[in-house]
Amino acid sequence: MAVPGGAQATPPDPTASVPSLTPGSPTGSPSESGTPGSRTPSTPPATGGGQPAGGADAVSSSSAVMVTPKPPKASTYAYGRHPRQRLDAYWRPGTGTGTGTGAEGQEGQEGQENAQARRTPPGPAVLLFHGGSWITGDKSSWKYFARRLTNEGYTVFSANYRLAHQAAWPAQRDDAMAALDFVKRNAARWNIDPDRIVAFGSSAGGLLASQLGTYGQGAQRVRGVLALSPVNTPYLAYQDGLKADATGGQRYLRRAVVKLVGCVPNEADPECWQRVDDSNATTHAGAGDAPALLMHAAEELVPSTHSTALASALRGAGVGATVKVVPGDGHASELLEDATVYPAIRNWLRARTK
Repeated sequence: MAVPGGAQATPPDPTASVPSLTPGSPTGSPSESGTPGSRTPSTPPATGGGQPAGGADAVSSSSAVMVTPKPPKASTYAYGRHPRQRLDAYWRPGTGTGTGTGAEGQEGQEGQENAQARRTPPGPAVLLFHGGSWITGDKSSWKYFARRLTNEGYTVFSANYRLAHQAAWPAQRDDAMAALDFVKRNAARWNIDPDRIVAFGSSAGGLLASQLGTYGQGAQRVRGVLALSPVNTPYLAYQDGLKADATGGQRYLRRAVVKLVGCVPNEADPECWQRVDDSNATTHAGAGDAPALLMHAAEELVPSTHSTALASALRGAGVGATVKVVPGDGHASELLEDATVYPAIRNWLRARTK
């Protein structure tokens, strides 16, 4: 979830201009814009290596150059017919091919990569969901974080989903499940293990990741759930926005919840309340769910109370769940600025996907 001007504010959907694509067809490279909390190192200029005065006895100094990893391969795919039902795939040769049946580039280098991928055991994957209060945001905001994860050996997918003004809940969860199903059906395309996929989301996208891990038999769907500032209890956000001392961000999030469920939460309206209750990830927590690592900042817009009830319900059902709270008021991708967050993400992913 992001308030205007927040870390999850992103450009318009770069694939919205291709609604005629059939599901599963590649649509080209993902947008270059958007950076959710992961910075790529710049390459410093080389230090001088010229010869000082002194003729033959002079010693030439060497120069050190920082090497930036080569970007992974990337393509955009349609997992449904709506313009928002698109996902970006990021992979590196040897961990997957990304080309699939009927795609271009089966000859030469691509053919060699295909052969190499066939000799490589299928690897793990991460499916990302962006924030934006369910009313804005774009998959391209994960671009640099996705690159970082590919350096760790993961094939990474970043999915868009229908926004609240386009369809009310549970359309967003439906899209998240459809994106995951698409990835699993086409696992061989990227040489990934469909049983080793982790759902990862921030803020509003964190709720979708949590729902993938708790709705029905979540452990059969994903290997685990990892979320930054997940709005796991939308009704709590609605209540916080009604307080007399509510901040502008809290009031904004309250209005976003109303748009998400398509009604004003009211127990006297059974149909509306059913959607509100269904949007709460804790409602679905049970013994067959996926383990979770849920992260919040101590003084942020979406407090850890959005996740403590869920974690308690999961642990009560025998499912591992951890809520990590870091200092400060950072929200969503801003949590990555804390030095302990990315190592915790990396270690947790390794443990869950090995």
